Amino acid sequence: MPPAFATRCNPAVQIATKFVHTSINKIRCPINVLKWTPEGRRLITGASSGEFTLWNGLAFNFETIHQAHDRAVRSMAWSHNDTWLLSGDDAGKIKYWQSNMSSLKEFQAHKESVRELTFSPTDTRFASCSDDGTIKIWVFGEDREERTLTGHGWDVKCVDWHPSKALLASGSKDHLVKLWDPKSGNELSTLYGHKNSILALKWNQNGNWLVTASRDQLLRVYDIRTMKELQAFRGHKKEVSTVAWHPFNETLFVSGGSDGAICYWDVGTEFSVGGMEQAHESTVFSLDFHPCGHLLASASNDHTTRFWARNRPGDVMHDRFSQTRKDEEFMGIKEVTIASNSKL
Repeated sequence: MPPAFATRCNPAVQIATKFVHTSINKIRCPINVLKWTPEGRRLITGASSGEFTLWNGLAFNFETIHQAHDRAVRSMAWSHNDTWLLSGDDAGKIKYWQSNMSSLKEFQAHKESVRELTFSPTDTRFASCSDDGTIKIWVFGEDREERTLTGHGWDVKCVDWHPSKALLASGSKDHLVKLWDPKSGNELSTLYGHKNSILALKWNQNGNWLVTASRDQLLRVYDIRTMKELQAFRGHKKEVSTVAWHPFNETLFVSGGSDGAICYWDVGTEFSVGGMEQAHESTVFSLDFHPCGHLLASASNDHTTRFWARNRPGDVMHDRFSQTRKDEEFMGIKEVTIASNSKL
């Protein structure tokens, strides 16, 4: 198969729904967040026990485990220059890590859990959001708080820095998505599309679209150039807990929900273009594409980390994770009949 970046205009061949491997720590606990290393050789998972676990990106086997935090790890973010990793925990602390996983610095950033971390395009600043209802802008390397953004009336669950501009997007338990100017600290606009808590949001690669995931079971894509909703996506049976854009295809993204399902969506297409209805036994907490785009890693409350690959031509989907008889219910299309090999 050609690599993902060679077929970036065709989302159909980017969908990774073939189950490859399940990775489980010896001490079982929920996996809250995961990130591929920038070169894609390893996957780092952050657990509720405060541990980092490194998994091999080729064989998917265990490599090493490290007690990174005293409390549950809630967030991780790589710098754009691929040199630094930030991590935040339930105690409100943020740590700096080098690519060799040596910790250099730790400081108290928030009074409550650090829900998400995001770097500015230049890596000189980063933002953090917390259950204490604030978003803070930090000067990287100095542990210095530049300013605090207040405006949400409840826990701030997610924040993401625009890939090329001085623009922050944040989502909160108050059902609102807000846009901020990180230089002045001013609130620029508020998006009112959802009717329940915003649990995740991400800018796509070109920075024109913002996807939001909510407890109201909907995903919405906003075009920031017109400040209007471009499309709403329905398919999850319970709250949508995480979302991630494909690294090369600018219209394709994936979402995970508390129903254990993982769904793929293509902007402009009404229904899900693929997915696994029972990818996990519990809430999917985090999703991340391999930097090359051919693998997807998922972390869940069921204590497992799972790896998913693209289907090769001729593959028949008969594993317990992929839908074969529930296409009408799950994808919103007519039932597909699969002929058995004996009838071919």
